Amino acid sequence: MTLKDIAEAAGLASEFVLREEVGDDVAAAERVKATMLSRVGEMRDAIGRGLASREPSRTGMVGWNANQLHEAPDVLGSPLLKRVQAYAMAVNEENARMGRIVAAPTAGSAGTVPGALLGVADHLGRRDEELVMPLVLAAGVAEVIGKQMFIAGSTGGCQAEIGSSAAMAAAAVTELLGGSARACVHAAAMALMNTIGLVCDPVGGYVEVPCVSRNAFYAVHAVASAQLALAGIESVIPPDEVVMAMASVGRLLPPELRETGEGGIADTPTGRRIALEMAR
Repeated sequence: MTLKDIAEAAGLASEFVLREEVGDDVAAAERVKATMLSRVGEMRDAIGRGLASREPSRTGMVGWNANQLHEAPDVLGSPLLKRVQAYAMAVNEENARMGRIVAAPTAGSAGTVPGALLGVADHLGRRDEELVMPLVLAAGVAEVIGKQMFIAGSTGGCQAEIGSSAAMAAAAVTELLGGSARACVHAAAMALMNTIGLVCDPVGGYVEVPCVSRNAFYAVHAVASAQLALAGIESVIPPDEVVMAMASVGRLLPPELRETGEGGIADTPTGRRIALEMAR
């Protein structure tokens, strides 16, 4: 299965992905849908816990950000933007507190899909049952990307994690909002294209800084990609070639920029000081 295959589907992109997964096995398809509905519930639980808590993570670097944003005045008059960011950070702060989350596709990028998909759904008053097939599509997008590059910061930088999650979320939001299979795939491609080169540089090696806020930013990025695709804007570079480009850049990144905590934000004076304090 390729992104081109999904884009050329006659019906919903998610229906094509589900057929590729289970064929004509109706019982298997229902099991997949039930699992995805359960995952939506688990995402929602993580969001709820994260928004309600100000408990610091084990390192003390994060833990209160989602609650702080959630409770803050909406100074921009943009409830969707605020909700998407707060939801995404809530999930990643739950991860930092060792709470239960859904890796989508990884723990470090777990906030992007629920932040974007559930954030948009709640903004529009959509039911959780309506999120099942968009989540199936998100999984299909991740499967395609995973054939080209391991979805891990240690192999391809943060572009392989947050880029993949942004692509997943963009496709899912596009389908939720009635986009065609082609629009969904181009939303994913644009989201991934604009994360190429993003390094993995966690302070102290912990998935907290800059990871928590990065999920908030890229959840919004995913929604923006969906909005572009729904307006008929497409990636000039074919989506499968975008995936190949991301994988190529990932292989070119030096080890210092691939989750080792030896480059980027982690290698700043403050980042190194924090890492030393944590190691004591």
